[in-house]
Amino acid sequence: MRDFEQKVLQFIDSEHLVNEGNRLLIACSGGVDSMALLTFFDKYKKMLGIELFVAHVDHMLRGEQSAGDRMFVEQFCESRNIPCFSTAIPIPQLLAERGGNSQAVCRKERYAFFTAIMQEQAIDTLVTAHHADDQLESILMGLAKAGTVTGMQGIHVKRLFTKGIIIRPFLMVTKDEIEGYLQKSGVSFREDVSNAKDNYTRNRFRHHVVPLLKAENEFIAQHATEFSMQLMQDDAYLRELAQEASDRLVTKKSENCYEVEITAFLREPLALQRRIILILLNYLYNDTNTFQSHTLCTSILKMFQTQNGSSMINLPKQFVVSRQYGIMFFKKEQEKTPISPKELTLNEWDEGRGTRVYIGETSRMTAPLSEGAQIYYVSADTLNFPLRVRTREVGDRIQLPGMSEPKRLSRLFIDEKVPLTKRDDWPLIVDAHNEVLAVIGLRVSSNFSRTRRAEDDYVFVVESKAD
Repeated sequence: MRDFEQKVLQFIDSEHLVNEGNRLLIACSGGVDSMALLTFFDKYKKMLGIELFVAHVDHMLRGEQSAGDRMFVEQFCESRNIPCFSTAIPIPQLLAERGGNSQAVCRKERYAFFTAIMQEQAIDTLVTAHHADDQLESILMGLAKAGTVTGMQGIHVKRLFTKGIIIRPFLMVTKDEIEGYLQKSGVSFREDVSNAKDNYTRNRFRHHVVPLLKAENEFIAQHATEFSMQLMQDDAYLRELAQEASDRLVTKKSENCYEVEITAFLREPLALQRRIILILLNYLYNDTNTFQSHTLCTSILKMFQTQNGSSMINLPKQFVVSRQYGIMFFKKEQEKTPISPKELTLNEWDEGRGTRVYIGETSRMTAPLSEGAQIYYVSADTLNFPLRVRTREVGDRIQLPGMSEPKRLSRLFIDEKVPLTKRDDWPLIVDAHNEVLAVIGLRVSSNFSRTRRAEDDYVFVVESKAD
């Protein structure tokens, strides 16, 4: 028993989990692990200079049995003069009303209760009884689920929680050690019969996978905790380097838009590239389940590495990652107002998105032009009126000067390095037969000429509108 306690005390000291004056809230279900945790801290609270509180949640999933767990914890705390806060949360009712995963809902509601107690009682530290076997199970589950570095780290020894921290002082001891300690202490506990079922993923790993590994090496659970701690330390250092690189490479263009110069990004080590992507996604999302997806990060990394001029990935919640000729954009996709086809009025200026155009008789175009105006000449006899402005359609082609065959607009946009996100909205001028005469501001058909020819009686002008 003394060996167990010394092992836990040394772990608390080496990881700086508890300081004198801390107010600790023990999450106690009444099971063997949490009762051992409560027994340990009750014994050493004076030596550690801490105040002790207990929180218990009855999820109302096991009827009288779970109600009995609550009464057991309350009576134990009363016998030891430990302040106890308990509640019953109707999880079956919540599941019926809202749906969702039973374990996830239980955890959310349980930790919400812990948060409320900590805030009301000015408690700075939440303590849970996770141990080395839990750590091994968590790492194996993380590997089976996604295989990400984050998932493989398992349970953190210490992390921020509400306005304080959450600690796991038992992470270096095994389930067998905990059971042996509680037995020697002479303290009873409540058995949760649902732990024997294979309904949950963790239980299946606990009952079928972990025993095989322990048969190979009885110390594998402790090794899992050591591995987790080393991985967290290494990852923390790499994330620090990645943040420094991100500060150099990432430019914030607006509230929901960031850009990265691709060549500079690819000069960074691959380990930092992955983490820079996570940092960028973290800028966009607060939901860690969204941006920690291994598949998502791998897709974005491949986009950085590809040689294609433009490409795009749709992200959850209307975000996109787009590559546009040397720059990668991470941004919120803007709601687009469809451009309705409209007929052009001859001899009048037509205002469009970012441009204005004029087509009509040369003699009637008297307004002064800007320095950057694009001016073309054409014979009205070569045009099939009326002319319309529309966006591109499948199969659109344009007959360019000097080319024997019409060119597909999809190819033209690529050659002209038009960003993928702008192609579908790019305004075109078409004639009565729906033939493309101009990709406004970009290229015009062979009908038009930069220099005025004898037969040209019309002028076509494109001007960029001032910002």
